Amino acid sequence: MWLSARQLHEALAGRELTVSDFRVPQLATTTLVGQTVLEVVSRGKHMLTRLSSGLTLHTHFRMDGSWRVYRPGAPWTGGPDWQVRVVLGNAERVAVGYRMPVVELVRDESTVVGHLGPDVMDEASFDRDQAVRRLAADPSREIGMALLDQRLLAGVGNLYRVEACYLERVTPWVRVGDVDLPAMVDRCVALMRFNRGRFTQSTTGSLRPHETHWVFERSGQPCRACSTRIRSAEQGVPPYQRLTYWCPTCQTGPAPGR
Repeated sequence: MWLSARQLHEALAGRELTVSDFRVPQLATTTLVGQTVLEVVSRGKHMLTRLSSGLTLHTHFRMDGSWRVYRPGAPWTGGPDWQVRVVLGNAERVAVGYRMPVVELVRDESTVVGHLGPDVMDEASFDRDQAVRRLAADPSREIGMALLDQRLLAGVGNLYRVEACYLERVTPWVRVGDVDLPAMVDRCVALMRFNRGRFTQSTTGSLRPHETHWVFERSGQPCRACSTRIRSAEQGVPPYQRLTYWCPTCQTGPAPGR
């Protein structure tokens, strides 16, 4: 998300919009042509495009959305046309938003991001102690699900929560009260900031194909440390279930089948 926001900022910020096309019912007749994009920032998993009118375009990727940036006249390659939700452009760049379930204009950003916990990617204002306090408030909760709760720690997704648990040597089903929370928060911060300037997300330090993750999406493959087969199972309850990966040998604590 951080990298997408940076690319969108470089394409749109400081320029007047000459293209505005909303393809969602609630904004179908709205145009932003003539407005200037002041900046584009990410907040957790939310994208905020701030406009000269005082409005903010709020978009959220959830599981499948994306922004793509093209030169005017270049073919759009992010998906079929029916998946486009919003198009913004100027004389130099066209930004196309695909498959986004949230596309809305707001005047008060606190209504959409005010509930979020400290943002891992916001170096200027990230409050590690506050993140630890928020996580510690419910010591009986499973750490894997707590890390996904954006009200506690904003920005962590499925990849980073399972990789952080692996590196901290606990299963995602360990209770929050049994985890070294400062170390876990520091691990998430380090992993995410290490990858912020590229789309390839590596937690191992390697950028070679099939070598970028310890356990994520490696079910059935040998652990890189001990050769035990990586396992996977759903964690959480619908609609908040996430496919979770772990090493039965390297990680201690409860897990399905134990």
